Amino acid sequence: MTAIKLVYLANIVVAGWIGTTSLFFPKTATSAIFQNAYPTTDLMKLVGCLWLAIAILSVLGLWKPMTFSPVLLLQLIYKGAWLLVVAYPAIKNNQPYPTGMAMFFIVWVLVLPFVIPWGEWVKQ
Repeated sequence: MTAIKLVYLANIVVAGWIGTTSLFFPKTATSAIFQNAYPTTDLMKLVGCLWLAIAILSVLGLWKPMTFSPVLLLQLIYKGAWLLVVAYPAIKNNQPYPTGMAMFFIVWVLVLPFVIPWGEWVKQ
């Protein structure tokens, strides 16, 4: 199996779980996913919608990896931005933040540049 398909599978499992939990069980998401760093609000459901959309697009990505690869760029951008704008200042100012999510985002930001099909995009 190619690396891009492994990333899609990981998205299906992780983003699917986070999306579903945030959307339908926001109190559980607050404690289990966001480690009580943020209050339970309707914004949790907005985040759930985004993550569930990524999971659904990743299911389609298993079928057509190149067609749905821009979802990987979206993840690289928003995860990198969250690390820089939210996690880093929280660490610097000794404020709460979801450490598990931050660790996952760091791994993804390091892996995605090697999985995103830059060469295929340039050809088109």
